Amino acid sequence: MPKIESAHGAGGKIMQRLLEEVVIPSFSRRKIGSIGLDEMDDGATVQVSGTNLIVCTDAHTVHPIFFPGGNLGTLTACGTVNDIAVMGAKPIAMTNTVIIEEGTKIETLQKVLTSLNRIIEPLGIAMVAGDTKVMPVGTLDGLIMSTTGIGEIYLDRPVSDGGAKAGDDLIISGPIGDHGTVLLAHREGLEFETSLTSDVAPLWNPIRDCLDVGGVHAMKDPTRGGTAVALNEIASKSQLELEIQESLIPVRPAVQSLCEVLGLNSLHMSSEGKFVMAVDSDYTDDILGVLSKHESTKDAQLVGKFQKGKSRVLMKTAIGGRKVIQVPYGEPVPRVC
Repeated sequence: MPKIESAHGAGGKIMQRLLEEVVIPSFSRRKIGSIGLDEMDDGATVQVSGTNLIVCTDAHTVHPIFFPGGNLGTLTACGTVNDIAVMGAKPIAMTNTVIIEEGTKIETLQKVLTSLNRIIEPLGIAMVAGDTKVMPVGTLDGLIMSTTGIGEIYLDRPVSDGGAKAGDDLIISGPIGDHGTVLLAHREGLEFETSLTSDVAPLWNPIRDCLDVGGVHAMKDPTRGGTAVALNEIASKSQLELEIQESLIPVRPAVQSLCEVLGLNSLHMSSEGKFVMAVDSDYTDDILGVLSKHESTKDAQLVGKFQKGKSRVLMKTAIGGRKVIQVPYGEPVPRVC
């Protein structure tokens, strides 16, 4: 019988097959709203006493626990906040399960939890419940966190990652691949000439401002599997062809340099403080304007357009050719989120 590989949790093709063939079919009732398990979105819709909610759940395991620009706590908070936000909902509450390896310093746990609170407290998010478990030495690598987030749909309906329309523009909220590149460099002891750090950041405030402008049809945060996975999911679920311009994709020089040296693709490197967005072209300039006012999205770029055609992502290269952007098999840097 086949066995689970690390690639099964990396966000690529092999993970998608595991979900479609094993995980999702295991449950007979998979939806109580417009979006459920079958849609494989960042969360699901739930209606409670006339209030439309988004519920998402996520597990977080990163090595090392502390990395340049953040730690497991900031990653846990931002990952949950952003999964809710890209579905067009205001995050309002969270639960958190902590699984701790015996022998872990209490100071480490305190720092991680304090970092988590520093993200959610300014956003008015309440930590309403949780659970704590301790595992014997050697059965776990430090700490694992699992969160459930609850958000209230901000406008009249959720934003699906399959809602793009022909003629929409594709906006990327800033330089891609920072998080995965920083984790890889930190683990391998590589040094940059610049002070590159993880881009981990909560995205609700800039996304809220975009929703206020209008014209937002689809969103996704490019975490595991990177921007390539996020763009392919939007194009595939929307049944549209997306063409992007290589020269317009924002990538920091340090990220591009490391990827070139190691034979990696920056489109496959994870981000934890960015999102991709399909917007009505009539609203593009206004949305770029509001994004420019936030520190985490000030370098947002218009990089492509959706059109009728095959459900795929094409990239017009810097030398004028075109190539299909594939979903990676796994992920070049495991345990990044």
